[in-house]
Amino acid sequence: MIRLASSSQTRAMLLNEAGIKFLQQSVDFDEESIISTCPKNFVYQATLGKYEANVKAFGYQDYPLLVADTVVTSQGHILRKAKCESDARNILMTQSGNVTSIITCMIYQSPKLKLIDISTTDYIFHAFDMDDLESYLKSGEWRGKAGACMVEGFCKRYIKEVQGYESTAMGLSVEVLKRFS
Repeated sequence: MIRLASSSQTRAMLLNEAGIKFLQQSVDFDEESIISTCPKNFVYQATLGKYEANVKAFGYQDYPLLVADTVVTSQGHILRKAKCESDARNILMTQSGNVTSIITCMIYQSPKLKLIDISTTDYIFHAFDMDDLESYLKSGEWRGKAGACMVEGFCKRYIKEVQGYESTAMGLSVEVLKRFS
């Protein structure tokens, strides 16, 4: 049994599908305080901040602790959560017809092991259909999502090629975690 220090339902689903028993409980960390233009550094700093906050709250002696964060990047830009529909449109257009990298960092801490992993999955997208994009924007499904979409949602039909694990893109590199948990 591990403690998943994340409120993400997708991360919980990935652990369930991998057969890893867990309890889900976390404290918040303010990612807005991070100043970094390098995607790998940003995701590491966010994960480390979550790790430190959750170690302080829960420790890892009773249950191993698992924290993770994910960042989306394309054309040299970190694509955060869109603040409005116009912002979402710009973020999505950055990805349309380009390579989008989804980088997940996780820290797993047990009394015997500390694992820090940064994994990347690259998606090469076909150009997005503008009518489809506008319908998606009107749906509001982009709200609260880094990069304004999920690869298992709107972007799925535009995937030309994938390099890396889908679980990494969904927020938790379970293929790596299963070797150690």
